[in-house]
Parts: sequence; C-alpha cells; structure tokens
Amino acid sequence: MLPQSDLHFLQQKIQDLKNALFFSQNTSLLRIATTIVSVIKVDELGQMWFFIPRPQQALQEFDREFPVRLEFFRKGREFFLHVSGKAFIVTDPEEINGLVHEDIRELTGNHLVLIRVKMLKADYFDNAHSTVHTGWWRDLKNQLHNWMFNTRPGYKPYYLADAPIPGLSAATPVA
Repeated sequence: MLPQSDLHFLQQKIQDLKNALFFSQNTSLLRIATTIVSVIKVDELGQMWFFIPRPQQALQEFDREFPVRLEFFRKGREFFLHVSGKAFIVTDPEEINGLVHEDIRELTGNHLVLIRVKMLKADYFDNAHSTVHTGWWRDLKNQLHNWMFNTRPGYKPYYLADAPIPGLSAATPVA
C-alpha cells in the first residue's frame, strides 16, 4: 500500500489539475467512449470519483468494472500525471445512497453516470525546464544521451496496489 504522505501528494496534484482525459482500456465490444472528466473527490482509499455522460446504449450492457487510464494536464502547470486503475460503474441506488459523500449523491441524475476509479499506478512527470545552456556541443551530447538511454527527468512512478508489478516479478524456473 502507498504511504499516506504519497497518497496525500497525489490527492493534492489531482485536485490541482482537476481535469483529465478518460480512456477505457477494456477489450469488450461495447466500451465507454473517451471523454474529458472533472474529478470530484479523491478519497483516503485512493479512489477517484467523477461523472461521465450517460452513453446512448443501455448501461446494463457495459462491463461493470474495466481497466482505465486517466491523463491529467493543465496548461501553465509545471507537471502532469498519468493514472492507471480499475473503474467501477456505480448505478445501484442503494450504493449511491450509502455513499458518505453527500456532494456526490446530489449530482447523480439521468444524464450522468457516476464512476469510481481505484488507482493502481500513478506516473508523475515534472516539466521543470532548465534554461541554462552550457553550449551547443554539451546540449547535443545530453540530447543524444536522453534518446539512447530513454531518461525521463522529473518522472516519479507511484504504485498503489499490492499486486506484483508486471515485468518486475521473479521469473519461475522452467523444469
């Protein structure tokens, strides 16, 4: 689980950026369309709550849970954020009424669908540009180094799930 200080950091950054591109990454035939969302709340469990426009199709035909990616960006900010997780469509009136967040309960209607996303991974990118140029030869060497070794200054990954990270888990020996 993510330390509370890191979760608090991500909550602040998400509330600062507020808007994101929402991408459904499931492989089913019927998927939620890509849209711009405004995050209403990020709770202490690492869940984001927001609304999307209600699709034209019957809501029962969609998967109840599916993988998603959200890309947070705001012009003029020196950072951006990519969040991956699992989305849940919240349609059950008992579940909506049982929510602790009264502000969320009031916004549910016929034209919007409430989505809850459990954050599994967050990538934080800092855009701090250095304006100091040490010469064209050194700038060229630095650029070539960045291209060859794929370095990303300002990149900080946060893993919010207890699940093993793909590609980093120990390989099992072949018998």
